[in-house]
Amino acid sequence: MFVYVPQAKNKIMRLVLASCCAPCSAGAIKQLADGEIADVDDFIVLFYNPNIFPNEEYMKRMNEQIRYCESLGVKYAIGDWNHDAWRDAVRGLESEPERGARCDACFAYRFAYAREFALKNGYDAVASVFGVSKHKDQSQVDAAAQRTLGEIKYIPVRWDENLRQSIGRASNFYRQNYCGCEFSFRKTPAAQKEIVLVAK
Repeated sequence: MFVYVPQAKNKIMRLVLASCCAPCSAGAIKQLADGEIADVDDFIVLFYNPNIFPNEEYMKRMNEQIRYCESLGVKYAIGDWNHDAWRDAVRGLESEPERGARCDACFAYRFAYAREFALKNGYDAVASVFGVSKHKDQSQVDAAAQRTLGEIKYIPVRWDENLRQSIGRASNFYRQNYCGCEFSFRKTPAAQKEIVLVAK
C-alpha cells in the first residue's frame, strides 16, 4: 500500500497594519502590497486614531490615508473617531512628555482596538507604523503591542525607511507638524490658542 502525505505548508498570515497617517505608513503599505514581507498573504490597513485632535485634523489625515490606499488598490478600514473615550483612557496623563506614560496608554488603547478588529474579521497578526516618527519610541510601541494583543500575533517589522522617504518626496501628502493629540501640539502661541478654543 502506498500513502501520499503532502508536505505541510507554512501558515500564511492575514495581517492588520495599524496606521497613524499616510506619510508614516506609505512605505510599509507599499512593501506589503509588493509582497516583500514574508508569510503575509493578505493584509488590511486599519486607520483607528481617536487621539487625533481636532476633528478637522483627523479628517485631513483620514482622507489622505484613504487616498493613498485606493491609489494602490489596498484594503482599508476606518475606525470611529471617539475622542472623548480616548481622553478617558489617558486621563491623569495629560502632562506627560512625548514618549512618556500617555503615549504608552495611547498605543495600548489603539492596539486593543486592532486586536478586536482582527478577531472579528479573521486576521491573526498585527503590525504598525506607530514607531516610525522620530518623535516616538519604537521599543515603547513594541512593548504596548505585546502586552495588549493577546492571542493575536504581533509582527515588529522594521520598515524600509529609505522607501518611506522616497515615496514621501514623490508625493503631495498632507503633512502634519505634530503627532496627533492636543497634548503633542508644538508649543506655539497659535497652537495653544487653538487647543483652548476647540476644547471649550
